[in-house]
Amino acid sequence: MASQLAQKGVRKRTAVICATDESTQQSVAMAIQQGWMEAVMIGCTDQVKQSQPLMACSQHLSFIEAANDQEAAEKAVAMVKEGTVDIIMKGLISTDVVIRAILDKEKGILPAGNVLTHVTAASIPDYHKLLFFTDAAVIPYPTQEQRFMQIKYITRLCHQFGITQPKVALIHCSEKVNAKHFPFTAGYASLIEQAKAGAFGPCIVDGPLDLKVSCNLHSMQVKHIDSPIQGSADALVFPDIEAGNLFYKTITLFAHGETACMLQGTQCPVVLPSRGDDVMSKFNSLALACLHC
Repeated sequence: MASQLAQKGVRKRTAVICATDESTQQSVAMAIQQGWMEAVMIGCTDQVKQSQPLMACSQHLSFIEAANDQEAAEKAVAMVKEGTVDIIMKGLISTDVVIRAILDKEKGILPAGNVLTHVTAASIPDYHKLLFFTDAAVIPYPTQEQRFMQIKYITRLCHQFGITQPKVALIHCSEKVNAKHFPFTAGYASLIEQAKAGAFGPCIVDGPLDLKVSCNLHSMQVKHIDSPIQGSADALVFPDIEAGNLFYKTITLFAHGETACMLQGTQCPVVLPSRGDDVMSKFNSLALACLHC
């Protein structure tokens, strides 16, 4: 992702909220040094101005003081509405504070009819291609309408990465619809039909499928599952935030996966890293957001 951006030679302007932690500072500095970002640092800026990595690229930095976290988040959102920044990035600030500013009915940046959700792009050593998935961070239990929008966003992201007909797996613990105990599986058939009718553009949507069947052809064949996903999913739509979050943390902790994440549905990409994310994860997320602009 970063190499693609470097070739374009265009710097995206990013509002970075409360970048008082080293990992945020380092990831921002790396993006600036690679030539595809400039940053507006919003918050209590005295500490930020002492950051050696950032000061090494100060010609592509500007600073806006804010009295507290809430004011910093509100100023970042206002800059999006004014058209003066392309991306928002969360630093060392509560996620709830940022989300409240985004969702504010009068001053926020979630257009009417859109759904706020979270997408991840993952590079996993034992998987043969990038794997996209949703939602590891925002929607606890998606409604049918929210799941429709999740598929729409994740499919659009796959298209932007040059995947002409992404294979999207609707994840469950088995391949059987169980309306009594897992009512969301009953809605999968409707989503599949909407996909066939072109609601998401060129794509293949199928489910319910378990994770192994979605991503491993041998598992699909052993279980005698007939699915157009063919054990080679490009994207996974998880049933709830617990499943998505556990998958995210499992691939990064045990499978040495590299991830990039952002919010979808907003007027601009929002990089909303976890406190546990390292420098490279934040850097990759910035690259993903810049490519999405």
